[in-house]
Amino acid sequence: MGKKENSSEPYGEPSKYDPAFNGPIRNRSCTDIICCVLFLVFIAGYMIVGILAWLYGDPRQVIYPRNSTGSYCGFGPNQDKPFVLYFDIMKCITTTPMAAALNGLQCPTTQICVAQCPTAYKEWITCTSRTCLDQNFCVPSINLNTTTLTPSEIFQKEYCPMYTIPSTPFLNRCFLSVNFTLPNDVHIPELSNISVKNATGDILNGFNFQDIGVRIFQDFAKSWYWILIGLVIAMIVSLLFLLLLRFIAGILIWILIIGVIGVTGYGIWHCYWEYDNYNKKGATINNIGFTTNFSAYVQVKETWLAIFIILIIVEVIILLVLIFLRTRILIAIALIKEASRAVGYIMSSLLYPLVTFVLLLVCVAYWGITALYLATSGEPLYTVMTTNSSAPNCNNFSSTQFCSPLNFNASNYSCQYVQCAFYKYNNEGLYQRNIFNLQLYNVVGFLWCMNFVIALGQCTLAGAFASYYWAFDKPRDIPSFPVTAAFMRSLRYHTGSLAFGALILTIVQVIRILLEYLDHKLKDAQNPCTKFLLCCLKCCFWCLEKFIKFLNRNAYIMIAIYGKNFCVSAMNAFKLLMRNIVRVVVLDKVTDLLLFFGKLLVVGGVGVLAFFFFSGRISIPDPQFQSPVLNYYWIPILTLVVGSYMIAQGFFSVYNMCVDTLFLCFLEDLERNDGSAEKPYFMSKSLMKILNKKNKKPKEEK
Repeated sequence: MGKKENSSEPYGEPSKYDPAFNGPIRNRSCTDIICCVLFLVFIAGYMIVGILAWLYGDPRQVIYPRNSTGSYCGFGPNQDKPFVLYFDIMKCITTTPMAAALNGLQCPTTQICVAQCPTAYKEWITCTSRTCLDQNFCVPSINLNTTTLTPSEIFQKEYCPMYTIPSTPFLNRCFLSVNFTLPNDVHIPELSNISVKNATGDILNGFNFQDIGVRIFQDFAKSWYWILIGLVIAMIVSLLFLLLLRFIAGILIWILIIGVIGVTGYGIWHCYWEYDNYNKKGATINNIGFTTNFSAYVQVKETWLAIFIILIIVEVIILLVLIFLRTRILIAIALIKEASRAVGYIMSSLLYPLVTFVLLLVCVAYWGITALYLATSGEPLYTVMTTNSSAPNCNNFSSTQFCSPLNFNASNYSCQYVQCAFYKYNNEGLYQRNIFNLQLYNVVGFLWCMNFVIALGQCTLAGAFASYYWAFDKPRDIPSFPVTAAFMRSLRYHTGSLAFGALILTIVQVIRILLEYLDHKLKDAQNPCTKFLLCCLKCCFWCLEKFIKFLNRNAYIMIAIYGKNFCVSAMNAFKLLMRNIVRVVVLDKVTDLLLFFGKLLVVGGVGVLAFFFFSGRISIPDPQFQSPVLNYYWIPILTLVVGSYMIAQGFFSVYNMCVDTLFLCFLEDLERNDGSAEKPYFMSKSLMKILNKKNKKPKEEK
């Protein structure tokens, strides 16, 4: 026994023939139960985090602005007053210390809720009577018809603004309008055209966001049905491309390979031509020396000589690969054709990406809502502050004197310019002190759930396509509803295994996020050694994440077929792939090349068609089919390009999973069977022809 083990292959013995095996095993048991329980407990904790966030959070802090008394604008008693008006918005811009102390666009000036932002410039400070003031722009606590205060006292106590400037609502806050110019007779020293324009540039960055939003909405309203038509075209082209690969995969792949050889050959000729020209001119690297102007290196002969040599090496490698690996390329082409045939028999697999999309959308929505509620947890705190610190008895206020805006009585203070204003949100208490930890839990839960949903989709599709491959008489032996059956098997028996694989990937992703966080925090203070170390760690974990995704993908295929736990499936898949490493590389690169061309065809074709249509380059005499007149014709074009990519990605992800599944099944088929009547091959006749193999007929049929 010991000798037998020592003489075994480094990546394990080939799979043995099992007369009872004829496809995905139906009589299976639950796998990785401990991880399943851990995942369910984690999900229960994730739900508790969501409930706590819902109980303590208040997203109105983000949606609705607050006035100085803490009441929301556009909500409750201020339902008809959705905008907040700053009495002196210049304080929000020119006061530098307040940025660190204040929260949520709060400013050291009185803020009130208004029905609409001011539309004209008005200097209320010039009023000599209360009758010329506007009650709409004053705090609700003062009634201009009954108050005994003079206008100067009203302005000093900030019951009414000294001036109003034409404003534009942005984030429900009244900010300065872009094209406003102050009149010549301004009576307020702090105001000038320069200060107003600087403030406008800081806040709105030189243009009107709301106007652009309205125009974009108008473009969508005019072109939505054309966008839908374009997305339907993208879906049809993607589907036809996958189905036609059964007939054109070989021709298309050889065209692409010849195209790569041709492009590389042209690059060799062009580099030699450039090298010859600069060599005749005597342009060498010695003439320019070392410079940070990298464009200068393009004008020397050494650069083109180096590229020339590199392209020759690449061309030689490609030609050698074609000469010595042509059989494996033919196997890859045959598997791609077989995958197209499998998708044609199991059309329901093309709908499964919609299920994955909906589940991912639920994960994203739950994470986003929970993060929002957690971020808005905590009651608002108010502090006593003065609007005129130079007035008598008004210079001894600090941010530690808290107050309640509903019960605040200014007469209790010797300073006549005192008020109760918003300071920050409460971060005391057990729950509030652990907001960061809960947010971290939310991120980990989001990543784990996202990876689990993707794993569930991969295992489901693998089970469906494996049932196709191991059907000896296709399509008669293909089981009914293969996608549904594979989905139920994956969810019933292998939730723990899928969660285990998703957890490993999640841990690596969390480490990558922490490394990015450290890099962001240390970018100003780090030394070259630290920078190099972080760069190496980021690169290593990026590679590790790619490897784990690859290993998980193949492990899920083995789980779908044999029903074993994650570790055993991952080990068996890894050993099987390593025993056929050359075939793996060739198939992976050929498939990547083909799917890249497919995505380019779908996205590029739809994008070009949309550009010519929406830009009016295509003249259509029938006005019913003419493109609508748009403010920004690139809006529907960009929407179609992104939508077409998502559609193509959804279709081709199914196809890619099909190719990977059939490939592993093909390798298992080669190791398990020999083509005899007792152990016939399950592969297609085209694959057997390439490998010079065939199934022997049973004796009774001779």
